[in-house]
Amino acid sequence: MNEIEKLRVLIPHWIDHNLEHAEEYRRWAQQAGDATTDILIAAQAFAQANVSLSAALEKIGGLLEHHEHPH
Repeated sequence: MNEIEKLRVLIPHWIDHNLEHAEEYRRWAQQAGDATTDILIAAQAFAQANVSLSAALEKIGGLLEHHEHPH
């Protein structure tokens, strides 16, 4: 598996992982008092990162058909 193929497996994993983090941040933000806005901004940064990662994935050929984990 070459480096591009590895990225085509890794990027979707990164996107999913970012979604999980953003959701957790949003849950905690509701309890953060004065820090709520800052935590919500951090969650939004994950969403923006996913936009960029999705664009990168598209440029390198999209999701790899087989989902082996690259090593």
